[in-house]
Amino acid sequence: MRKQTIHLLAAILLIAPVAGCNRQVADMSSSATPTPEAAPSPEATDTASPTPAVPAVLVPVEFTDVTQAAGIRFRHNNGAHGRKYMPETNGSGCAFLDYDNDGWQDLIFINSMDFEDAPKKRRSVPALYRNNRDGTFTDVTAQAGLALQMYGMGVAVGDYDNDGWVDIFITALGQSRLFRNLGNGRFADVTARVGLQGPPAFSTSAAWFDYDKDGKLDLYVANYVDWSIDADQFCTLDGTEKSYCTPEKYEGQSARLYRNLGGRFEDVTERAGLYDPTSKSLGVVVLDYDRDGWPDLFIANDTEPNKLYHNSGKGTFTETAVTAGVAFSEEGKARAGMGADAADYDRSGYPSIAVGNFSNEMVGLFHNEGKAGGLFIDEATSAPIGQATLLTLTFGLFFFDYDLDGWPDLFLANGHVADDINRVQPKITYAQQPQLFRNEGKKKFVDVSRKAGRPFQRAIVARGAAYGDFDNDGDLDIVITTNGGPAYLLRNDGGNQNRFIRFQTVGAASNRDGIGAKVTLYLADGTRLFNYVRSGSSYCSQSELPVTFGLGAAEKVARAEIEWPSGKIDRLSEPALNHLHIVREGGGIAESKPMPIPAPTPAVAGN
Repeated sequence: MRKQTIHLLAAILLIAPVAGCNRQVADMSSSATPTPEAAPSPEATDTASPTPAVPAVLVPVEFTDVTQAAGIRFRHNNGAHGRKYMPETNGSGCAFLDYDNDGWQDLIFINSMDFEDAPKKRRSVPALYRNNRDGTFTDVTAQAGLALQMYGMGVAVGDYDNDGWVDIFITALGQSRLFRNLGNGRFADVTARVGLQGPPAFSTSAAWFDYDKDGKLDLYVANYVDWSIDADQFCTLDGTEKSYCTPEKYEGQSARLYRNLGGRFEDVTERAGLYDPTSKSLGVVVLDYDRDGWPDLFIANDTEPNKLYHNSGKGTFTETAVTAGVAFSEEGKARAGMGADAADYDRSGYPSIAVGNFSNEMVGLFHNEGKAGGLFIDEATSAPIGQATLLTLTFGLFFFDYDLDGWPDLFLANGHVADDINRVQPKITYAQQPQLFRNEGKKKFVDVSRKAGRPFQRAIVARGAAYGDFDNDGDLDIVITTNGGPAYLLRNDGGNQNRFIRFQTVGAASNRDGIGAKVTLYLADGTRLFNYVRSGSSYCSQSELPVTFGLGAAEKVARAEIEWPSGKIDRLSEPALNHLHIVREGGGIAESKPMPIPAPTPAVAGN
C-alpha cells in the first residue's frame, strides 16, 4: 500500500509545478542542445559532461524491510563454537540473479558450515529463492540441487557456456564450486569436469569477465590467506582471552585467473602476470579505468597494498596500483580493504573506485583523474565521506542510483569482525548501522542514512550486499547478509518517482550475458551517462546484470549506444523512458517492457 501511495503522490506532484524539477528543465532547455548525430563519442573527447543541478526528490525515498513478508528465512552459520577461528569473521555473500529467465530477479545466499572439530554439527547449505513475482519468494534450494554443505564465502553469476542460462560459482574455504544451470530449474556441480577443482584455498570474491574478448567468460577468483585448523594461531585483545587474528598472522594466497576454453578452464594466473602470493584479497572490481576498451582489475587487499591490473589486450596484465595512487592511503599505509566498486560518479567519463576499509581507516574514494593517464586521488575526506566512515568497518559497498536522479549514490554495509571490540575500543561496536550517501553532484556526497528508513537505524553485523529491482518497478532494492545472522531484503519505496531506463544485454559474438558491454546514454542537453554490464564488485556478492540509469526529470534520451566486448556497436535512437529494453547484439532492441511491470495472476505466479 505504501508504494501505491507514493506512486500516486509522485504522479500528482509531477503534474504540479515543482521548483527543483522546473529548475532542471530550464537548465536543459537553455543549454546548447546538439542533435543526436552531433553528440560526441566519449572515446573521441575528454570533455566532461555538463553538471546541472541535481533535481529535488519529490517524495522522500525510504527503504522498507520486507524480509519476513517476502518469505526469506535464510540465516548464516559461520561455524563459531568458541575457538575464534579466523574464517568465522568473513562470510557471507549474496546475489541477485534471474536463474529461470522469467524476467524477475531471484536471490541466492551463501552459507558456511560447522568446523570438523565442532562438538555439535548443524546442517547448513546455501539458499536459492525463486521470485514468485508478487513480492514473495520460495526457497527452491533442494529441488535446484544446491543443498550441498560447504564453507561458502562468495558468489559470482554468469553464463559460462553461453547456453542462455546463468550459472553459479560459489567461492569457499577449501574447494570452490561451479554449478551449471541445466535450464529446468536444476543445477549440476561441474567443478571437476570443467577443470576448476584444485588445491584447497581460502577464496572470497570472484568475477566473471571476458579478459581476452573471445566471446567466452573467464573467471577471476580472489584468495585470502593460508589458513587451516592445524595452522590456527592464538591472538588476543586483552592479553588473556583469545580473539580473532588479523591477516598479518598468516601468509597470503595468490588469486587465480581461469581462461575459458569452451567447456573447460585452464589456470593462466602466472602466464597472465597475476600470480602474487603476498596478496590477501577480499574484493574485486572489473573496470576499464583508462578507457582503452579492455577490462582491467582492481583488487582490495587486507593489510597489503591494493592492486590495479592493467589489461594489455594481449593476454597479460601489468600491476599499476602504486603509480596510479590506489595502493595505499593518503598517509602511505596499506589499509584493510574489504569490498570495492567502481562508477563514474562525477560524469567525468572515467570510472572512479570506492573501497571499504577497517575502522579508524575510513572508506577510500579514489577519483579517476582521467586525462592524467591512470592517476587516482583519494577524495573521501573532501567528498565528504571520510569522517562519516571513520569508526565503521565496511565490507559490502556499491554505487547505485537509489533515487534515479542520474547521479550514482553510495551504499555501505558495515559490521566489525571482533565481537569483543567494544571492550578495548569503546567508540567502536561489533554491530553497526548501514550507511547511504546521496550524490549531490560536483563530487559531493551527503549522508542521508537517518532519512533512508528504519533499516538504516538498525545495527547489524553486515557482510555481503547487492542491489537489484526484485519487484520490477524500476527502482533498485537492496539485499544484505550478516555474519552468523539473518539476511535482509530492503525494498526501495519512492525511487521511481524520477524517470529511468533499463537495459538487459544479450550477446551473440560476445558472451551471452553481454558482461563487459558498455552502455552509454546521450541526453538532449549534451550529458553523457555510462555504465557496464558487470559481474562481481561489492564484497563476495553480485548485483543484478541489467543496467539501470536514473534520468531525473529528463524528458527523453536522444541516443543510446551499446559497445559490445566483440567491438560491435548498437545505436538506439530515442529509446523509451521508464522501460526495460532487451537488446540483442547486432539486432538492436528485441523487446521493450514498460515499467512498473505488473505482476501476473496468482496462477501464473505459482508456476
